[in-house]
Amino acid sequence: MHLLHIDSSIQGELSVSRRLTARAAAAWRAAHPDGTVTYRDLGAEPLPHLSPASAQARMTPPDQHTPEQREAWQLSERLIDEVKQADAVLLGLPLYNYGAPSSVKSWVDHLIVAGLAYDPTTQQGLLGSCDFIVLASRGGGYGEGTPRNGWDHAEPWLPHGLSLTGLQPRFISAELTLAPAVPAMAELIPLHEASLEAAEKEIDNLWTPATAQR
Repeated sequence: MHLLHIDSSIQGELSVSRRLTARAAAAWRAAHPDGTVTYRDLGAEPLPHLSPASAQARMTPPDQHTPEQREAWQLSERLIDEVKQADAVLLGLPLYNYGAPSSVKSWVDHLIVAGLAYDPTTQQGLLGSCDFIVLASRGGGYGEGTPRNGWDHAEPWLPHGLSLTGLQPRFISAELTLAPAVPAMAELIPLHEASLEAAEKEIDNLWTPATAQR
């Protein structure tokens, strides 16, 4: 069994999404003591955005690639292979300016390659065999009835962005993560703590030794 663990927060030890992915990775390792893990830190080592070379590489036969196109193509191959080799994928997804970090957008863009991530004839995704868990963190509250309901554009976007690949994210989210640090949000700390506790409990129930043997 193999796990792909991806972080994207730029907040280091202050990051709630990193705290959640670390907890989920520990739960996965406990359930799969003989399993292996690949770790990718998009926050510390962001991927390059798509470029003319990466766009042209998708429309040019590999044996005709320029050096720049070959480099871009090989990066996408490597990222897609990381997903293909994983039985489970963990992605930390903080909310930045009401959207996903640009590093996550770049990761998604590099996965959308015909023939590698989806069948160009049938449009069938080729990456959907893994368990894809997204650990999301949001500094504010965006649920129904809140002033900014609908302002979270990261969680609704990700399933659409990855739809061609067959990856189907399952979200576990913690809200109001800024409450302990922002005095104006102090009255919301109990709601933040309840949200974080619920997320941690859901993470702890993701994998058990019984499900790991299936």
